[in-house]
This record gives sequence, C-alpha cells and structure tokens, in this order.
Amino acid sequence: MSRHAVDGADIAAELSDEGGRAVVQLHGLTSSRARDRVLHLDLGVGLSGTRLLRYDARGHGESTGRSAAIDYRWSRLAVDLLTLLGLHFPGETVHGVGPSMGAATLLHAAVADPRRFSGLTLVVPPTAWQTRPAQAEVYLEAADLVAGGGFAEYLAVGASAVRPPALADAPETTPQVPERLLPAVLRGAAASDLPATEALAGVETRTTILAWADDPAHPLSTAEALHAVLPHSELIIARTPADLAEWPGVLAADVARPTL
Repeated sequence: MSRHAVDGADIAAELSDEGGRAVVQLHGLTSSRARDRVLHLDLGVGLSGTRLLRYDARGHGESTGRSAAIDYRWSRLAVDLLTLLGLHFPGETVHGVGPSMGAATLLHAAVADPRRFSGLTLVVPPTAWQTRPAQAEVYLEAADLVAGGGFAEYLAVGASAVRPPALADAPETTPQVPERLLPAVLRGAAASDLPATEALAGVETRTTILAWADDPAHPLSTAEALHAVLPHSELIIARTPADLAEWPGVLAADVARPTL
C-alpha cells in the first residue's frame, strides 16, 4: 500500500501491477476498498493482466480527511482522482470503474479531463438532477443526527434499510468513515450532483452503465438518463445476486475492448 498527501488528506492506495492496461477502481459513499469487496462491488477482484489502482477516498477507509463538507463534494473528489492518476499513470489513458459516489467522481473527472479515460464502467449511479434534492435531505438529516450524538441510531437505521434484490446475499457492513468525519462527508454528498447533462453529452468515452433495480438511492431513472445522454453508452440492469455476479466479467470485457 502507498500513501499520497493531497490537499487536507492522506490517501491510501494500492496498485496491482500485472502489466497491461491502466485501470482505476473507486468505491461508494461511506464505503472503502475493503467494504466494497464484502458487498460484491469489487469488480476488479478477478481482473488480470492490468495495472489496477484501488484507493480509499478522502475520509474513507484507511485514508484521512478533515471535517470540512466542501472536501467531500464529488467535484473535489474528482480532483483527488486526477491527481492520483497523474502520479501513477502519467500521460496515459485509464479505464475507470466505481459505484455510486465513485461513478459520480469518475463523471466529474471525465468532464474535467475527457482525454484521460479510455473507458468507463459506471456502477449503480446515484440519485441525480430531479431526484437529488430528496436524497440530499436524507443526508443532511443523517449528518445532523450523527453530529448530535446519534451515531448508534444512524447505524441502526442503516441496518434496517431494505436492500435491493441484487444484494440479497451480501453480509451486513458498517460505514467506513470515522464518526467525527461522517457529518462532513454526508453534507458534502448532500451538496453534490452529477455534472449537467449538457456537459455529459460531450463525453465521448465508451461507457457501460451497470444498474440494479429497486433501490431509491440508486434509481434506474439515473442510469437510464445517463444512457440517454452519454453518446457511447450501454445499460445493463441486475435484478438478482446472480446478475450481480456477472459484473466482474463485464468489467473485464470493457477493459479489453479497443478504445474509440
């Protein structure tokens, strides 16, 4: 594992170097490299013949951070991503993969530096645009709860939430963000949204969108809207754990295919 000092944080990263194409894998909100593996969202787990970079976003997992909500906005996380790519893969194009917040980070980075990415595999895109304000309120209420000493209650609410069918056999997990940072992380997410559709329409990168059904925090409406606006995209929907188990193979195929 390596560590990289960025503005206000120390990022924990690991590079599996088997030669071949450069790939970067991100994770979701309040998750980490380790937690996404438990949740069957570590799509690079079986990826071979690549140089695969995984890292924990600031304030998550083994990375550090500060209690400033602006640090956790998706556009700010995209700056961290591009910084890490510059350190590990200078001057190269990279295939990006990540769920939820990770997918959002990749889209912000692709808008900021469209030539950096050879392909994208966007996993369970989060609420966006019209559906974002309601989800933002959920995050703000949770941030206030934790800040007021209700961390245990926050964990209980998360444990009782209904899972999408594709995650039916995933084990219980807990947030991978320190309690002292969690309010800032949640407020940063509440203040975030995907890039405007006009900006995304200019992203010419070949993209696969992997979505699952029956999850209000990751609605099919976002995946379908992205599919409609991204000019070179494909949409795949999982409805069962068996469908989810096919996603690592989808990533492997995405990485192997020629760039546009």
